[in-house]
Amino acid sequence: MKQTEILAPAGSMETLRAALRAGAQAVYIGGKRFSARNSANNFSEDEIAEAAALCHKYGAKLDLAVNTVISDDETADFCEYIKTAAKSGVDAFIVQDWGCAELIRRCVPDAVLHGSTQMSVHTAAGASMLRGLGYARVVPARELDRDTISRICGTGIETEIFVHGALCMSVSGQCYMSAMIGSRSANRGCCGQACRLPFSAVGNKDKAALSLKDLSLLPNARELAAMGVDSFKIEGRMKRPEYVASAVHELKASLEGNAPDMKLLRGVFSRSGFTDGYFTGKRQDMFGVREKDDVISAHELIPKIHELYRFERKAYTVDFHAVIKEGQPVELTGKCNGITVSSVGEAPEKALSRPTDIDALEKQLSKLGDTVFSMGELTADIDEGLMVPAGKLNELRRDVAEKLTAAITAKNTPVYTVSDYAPDIPQQSREETAGKLPLRTFCRTAEQIKTAAELSEYLIVPEELLNEKILGSVDVKKLIVSPPRFIANEDSLAERLKKLKTMGLDRLYCHTPDCIAIGRELGFRLHGSFTLNVFNSFSAEYLRGLGLEDCVFSVEATLAQTAAVHTALPLGAVVYGRLPLMLTRNCPIRNEVGCGKCTKKLTDRTGRELPVVCSKDYTEILNPDRLYMLDRTEELRGISYGVIYLSDEDAEGTLAALSGFKPQGNITRGLYYRGIAT
Repeated sequence: MKQTEILAPAGSMETLRAALRAGAQAVYIGGKRFSARNSANNFSEDEIAEAAALCHKYGAKLDLAVNTVISDDETADFCEYIKTAAKSGVDAFIVQDWGCAELIRRCVPDAVLHGSTQMSVHTAAGASMLRGLGYARVVPARELDRDTISRICGTGIETEIFVHGALCMSVSGQCYMSAMIGSRSANRGCCGQACRLPFSAVGNKDKAALSLKDLSLLPNARELAAMGVDSFKIEGRMKRPEYVASAVHELKASLEGNAPDMKLLRGVFSRSGFTDGYFTGKRQDMFGVREKDDVISAHELIPKIHELYRFERKAYTVDFHAVIKEGQPVELTGKCNGITVSSVGEAPEKALSRPTDIDALEKQLSKLGDTVFSMGELTADIDEGLMVPAGKLNELRRDVAEKLTAAITAKNTPVYTVSDYAPDIPQQSREETAGKLPLRTFCRTAEQIKTAAELSEYLIVPEELLNEKILGSVDVKKLIVSPPRFIANEDSLAERLKKLKTMGLDRLYCHTPDCIAIGRELGFRLHGSFTLNVFNSFSAEYLRGLGLEDCVFSVEATLAQTAAVHTALPLGAVVYGRLPLMLTRNCPIRNEVGCGKCTKKLTDRTGRELPVVCSKDYTEILNPDRLYMLDRTEELRGISYGVIYLSDEDAEGTLAALSGFKPQGNITRGLYYRGIAT
């Protein structure tokens, strides 16, 4: 069985030290900008360099999270930040944004890229595509079962799996709830954790229907390692040092074949205990909240856990050789990990009573308590009758340890090619749409398809609706096939898509990298959804290079940000409909009242009702208010087409939407004017 890396989070230098001393072989951190955990303390540029040196002293790696989407006006700062981080010696960059990845490559051509879980990759096809695009590692979605994880491990790309820590209700990268409710975007690192607030299917004001227990797959660690997982990721860049140290310690114990102390871990931090998440495919007993007893337990355990990282961890063994010759300076040589260093002192004295012998040397040289070294073999070449004072031996030992530390740190620090690239916004420009804005309509029912057909440029239709009856009533050239937003069985989907292609359907709506990968393999014409989170010119151009013919721009961008994008890729904008706020693998209504009593909605603490749409493998939680921009299409500068998202509209409602009428009930302008917090 290969050794699987233990990857710990750190939001501060104190937590970083705790992780390394407890036994982490890698640590991931975020800087003050461009990190998906802005609420953590995070690291300044000087602290990133210090963190890299500390990790490399232990032989551990340091991964830097730059996993937010960025706007065009941030690209210059982003590039300088990446260059500085590369010079500091970070081992890898964790990225979500296609444009960020491209900018990193231009700034640091030999940089190591890890695809963040925010990319929403959840199939072997998606992982394989990232590998082909030069990514060294993928962090798949947390909602995967053991079979899917095993398949991804078999693609050849390094696989990093979350094994302990908080679970988001939504698939990462697919949550817009915090942004739409409070202008705090998860994709920009500012998630307000609205999901931890009260929600209920039946109006229970004490119910947190979107709050999941914390994940722990520590009891399954050896199974995951046998499957080929390369890195075990612990969630928690906002957690205390005690949390990180205890998680690392128990994960290490599990990998060594011992049962992890789950009682200890629950006491440190949990939400009503732990769940194995989606690993078994059962998805049972997954909901929980932080309870008073959990807080009390954590307080009592803190002193015990401090002992896990109170002292330096012995990461290396050093062999010493001493030469003590009459009339010559004393020389002490240390060898460790293929590195040899020496320190020279003063000549020895004549011994008046007790000469320095091998036992005296061992006594002084073994005092390595404040270093990462323990003593291995000791050899010496000593003339008789000589004495070296203990203080002088201590000085030699300290000097050798310092030199070894510096040499090992340097050996473990990557050296990159850093270019002088400065970002120039692509000069490609989009064609302005003359006249009435073309509309594409996302339909959820056969009635909507029939009604919207004549008034739509294209119909975006879930592939499960595309039966012979539908295909017989609509021009197939107007249909864009929408695969499931979460693909539970990629082989089955590929077969269904192949069949549809033989029936004349050749356009695919791409929600995630997985859809792009499958669509490219099957020869579909590709159209991008807003869920690809395209937020800048570089991302748009990169996706154009991957073969997309157009893409809906991020719904988290303002009109001004959208208009400023320079790309030859035609961009769309959502102009009507209830936007999906969350994509979940676990139905909150089923958990609370069961499918037989489905209310098809959640109620928040203010009384607002959020529609819930279920499919076989996932659930979408929709915005209670409909986005409406059909009366302001002239403000959508640079937009080639509008997208209408239908939910529960009947034929009359569908016709009204496509005719531009203002819908009944509350409307929202989304984030087109107010934008998101930065």
